[in-house]
Amino acid sequence: MSASMPSGYLRQPSIPKRPLTRSVRATARIVGTLFLAGFLTYGIGNAIATNLAGSVDQSSRAMLVVGAALMLTNSFVVIGIGVLMLPILQPHSKAVALGYLATRIFEGIGLAVGVGCLLLLNGSAAISGNFIAYNVAMSGLGIGSLFFCAVLFRSGLTPRFLAGWGFVGYAFFAAGSLLELLGVKGAGLVGAVPGGLFEVVFGIWLIARGFRHAGTVVDGGPIHRRIA
Repeated sequence: MSASMPSGYLRQPSIPKRPLTRSVRATARIVGTLFLAGFLTYGIGNAIATNLAGSVDQSSRAMLVVGAALMLTNSFVVIGIGVLMLPILQPHSKAVALGYLATRIFEGIGLAVGVGCLLLLNGSAAISGNFIAYNVAMSGLGIGSLFFCAVLFRSGLTPRFLAGWGFVGYAFFAAGSLLELLGVKGAGLVGAVPGGLFEVVFGIWLIARGFRHAGTVVDGGPIHRRIA
């Protein structure tokens, strides 16, 4: 221990908080808007499309296409979230940043496969195909987003209570979707409640408040922390 360092102190890396830039603030608002847009486009589109799947009536078929288009829009939205969060997350964990992008791509493709089932299959086969694709996509989203929320918690990009809520919510999301795939009816709906509410609140938070700062980054500089 250095003679210039008082007894009872430890040398540790400094963890400065980087100031926000305009681009980061703008990104936060866009990401928040996309969270809300995805929630609405998929929810409304799915309600329309699943009710009309397999219909041969031309007017109903037109509405089915409208619902499917809204659901597909959500696929682009969720992939966009992963792309926009990539530079925000990379300073804290490149692996998680790339993993979160991969998670959102997996989700978007999985949900698009479900839309294809609704458009190309008939009756119960269309509903079943969309059901399986949705729950596989949500399982992937839930598991991949656990690491995303862990980085939010560690970095301080958002309040810790919000990051912790997201972690728990996505864990329920993944568990509920996996249980649905295993035949436990209603598990997906129950599991989606905390995760879905988190995404709505998270989206509103990012629009209204943005990220708290650009996060904490260990730069290797020394700080002193007193220990008892």
